[in-house]
Amino acid sequence: MSCKVVQPPEEGISYFKIMDCNYTFTMDTHKLQRRYLQLQRSLHPDNFGQKSVKEQEYSEIQSALVNKAYKTLLKPLSRGLYMLELQGMRIEEGTDSEADSEFLMELMEINEALDEARTPEEANKIGKDTKGKLAELTGEIDAVLLKGELQTAKALLAQMKYYANIEEKVKAKLSEFM
Repeated sequence: MSCKVVQPPEEGISYFKIMDCNYTFTMDTHKLQRRYLQLQRSLHPDNFGQKSVKEQEYSEIQSALVNKAYKTLLKPLSRGLYMLELQGMRIEEGTDSEADSEFLMELMEINEALDEARTPEEANKIGKDTKGKLAELTGEIDAVLLKGELQTAKALLAQMKYYANIEEKVKAKLSEFM
């Protein structure tokens, strides 16, 4: 917004800049949420019904961009993948060739235990262990990104992706018990 008129988004602007956040893996998500709400209050298309068609279009584009930036930066996995993307790196779907067999066996065992869980307590234990592993990975990823070790960060983010998937399976399993 400049002069109270919505402008088109700046070409190639990063989500970190949109959300006024430092380019770091660890993030104050409360600050991120406050910034998101502030931007949406000022940019939401409902506020531009009486403005020009161009301004309405720009407000829709800006609002959608803010939504995408917020959703991407809110969770560590999507934030880390986005940071790699900004450095020209991607984790392609189905690229298990880099995962070692010991890690894949561990995942298989966790998935089997989850499938065999007969009580909410058993599923919750797996969920708690998974959350702990995700927290551990978050710390490791932050450290390697601070050192600029992108290949290591990429490998750790690939692991995080697997654990995030297990976390979703735990939620689904728990909903079966309700």
